[in-house]
Amino acid sequence: MSQVDWAVLAAALAGMVAYGVWKGGRSRDTEGFLLAGREMRWGTVALSIMATQASAITFLSTPGQAYADGMRFVQFYLGLPIAMIVVSAVAVPLYYRLKVHTAYEYLETRFDLKTRSLTAFLFLIQRGLAAGLTIFAPSLILSVILGWDIRLTVLVIGTAVVIYTTSGGARAVSRTQTLQAAIILTGMVAAFVAMVTLLPADVSLFDALRVAGKAGRLKAIDPSFSLTNRYTLWSGLIGGTFLQLSYFGTDQSQVQRYLSGSSVTQSRLGLLFNGMVKVPMQFGILLVGATLFAFYQFQAPPVFFNPVETANVRSSAEGARFAEVEAQYRAAQAAQEVRARELAVAIKRGDDRAGDAVAAYRAASARSGDLRAEAISLIRAADPKADPSDTNYVFLSFVVHNLPAGLVGLVLAMVFAASMSASSAELNSLASTSVVDVYRRLLRPGAGNGHYVLVSRIATVGWGGFAILFAEYASRLGSLIEAVNILGSLFYGTILGVFLAGFYLKRVSGSAVFAAAIIAEALVVGCFLLTRISFLWYNVVGCLAVLALSSLFESLLPRPHPAPASVS
Repeated sequence: MSQVDWAVLAAALAGMVAYGVWKGGRSRDTEGFLLAGREMRWGTVALSIMATQASAITFLSTPGQAYADGMRFVQFYLGLPIAMIVVSAVAVPLYYRLKVHTAYEYLETRFDLKTRSLTAFLFLIQRGLAAGLTIFAPSLILSVILGWDIRLTVLVIGTAVVIYTTSGGARAVSRTQTLQAAIILTGMVAAFVAMVTLLPADVSLFDALRVAGKAGRLKAIDPSFSLTNRYTLWSGLIGGTFLQLSYFGTDQSQVQRYLSGSSVTQSRLGLLFNGMVKVPMQFGILLVGATLFAFYQFQAPPVFFNPVETANVRSSAEGARFAEVEAQYRAAQAAQEVRARELAVAIKRGDDRAGDAVAAYRAASARSGDLRAEAISLIRAADPKADPSDTNYVFLSFVVHNLPAGLVGLVLAMVFAASMSASSAELNSLASTSVVDVYRRLLRPGAGNGHYVLVSRIATVGWGGFAILFAEYASRLGSLIEAVNILGSLFYGTILGVFLAGFYLKRVSGSAVFAAAIIAEALVVGCFLLTRISFLWYNVVGCLAVLALSSLFESLLPRPHPAPASVS
């Protein structure tokens, strides 16, 4: 990186931390530290909701996901607008009426303490692990692209997030996310413009995208029904709706964002705005990845995008063979580029022989794919523990090697902004649940506000440490955008089922729903370990299992006998 890039990156990082500390101030009560004093307008609420969901994983891994698998991942978000309407109509007014600090307080009011504690525990485990993933994502930049040790980079990012989250609480998180959203938008637009500008002079964006379409990278909707195909219209509409209902309706990292709104109306507007904007935004990010694929049809990509793994294999006993494969891959890519140009011309002219051009292009692409697969096998032979997936490195590789000085620093600042935004919101929600649902309720009830704010700061630091430790393991999880959603789906369905039982099954008691939740969670884990069912359907399985089993258990519970009539 140039000195200009370093200056841009350093200024952005320092500015975000300083801005968060300044705007957050010193919150002296739990209302201010955990819910920003419930004073946020709908625009700030909307940006906070979107920034919490769109972590660095979104901007690092999603373009790589589209590069490798096309745009069908957008179907994951099709249920989000439906979920926003339901959450706005049902959950928001209920939480405001009860004046809760966390979503799980409601469950004790409706059921009992053990049900509240169980769901809070499930949230803490799931969100604590997810926070590790969001801290790990930008560490790929410094550790791989810049050559820094992964443990150091995780510590740097985690410490920066903890500083302003601990200093200002929810107010610092919400205020900082507005600045971070601006940096993110600017960085993504800059990267897309650079891709288009760097295409060959005789190849337009539409020419390149037509070629990408023939390679299957522009297919966004798959109308088939399958329990094992991860991304289809039906898994997105059904499984995605269940997931988004749980995420926005019961996950404290999101509930805390809209509970900071100054009124029910402000919170609803923030949620509904997110429902309108999120799907187009995600489509745009995936389009960046598809455009990146199109770009690399006319300029040879590396055989493997992770530079650490390629450096390792070059210095191993497999190095000579790997060098041969790299040379063959470059030749195959040159031939593929010729076929891609022929295909673009044929499509543009509407030639009768366009079908032959498609076949020739696909044959050349298959040859490149075979050589890439051989290269990956050599990487695994050199180090059996090596990560065979480079999806998370595709976008970063383009940024570092193709963008001009200044823009590299801006895009990297974008990734850091997204990471710090989501991580801070997660740590803030983990602290609030730890203090409100565990410490204040079970360990130290009745203490003063100042004491609980202090414990909230300590909890933020503690969860930050937990997330940093888990981040050391994250490199083994493949595509981060899929890993974080699979992790959530292991818990979201069960938690949603408990809340829906509370909302709509009026006769179900705490004991029945508690037992149902434990069995449902075991069933979901069984689906993950023993079946090929797509993770989106875990949300449906967990939720419906809680509703069905809690109704069954309630019918089997002994009824109290009525008291005998008194004899006068």
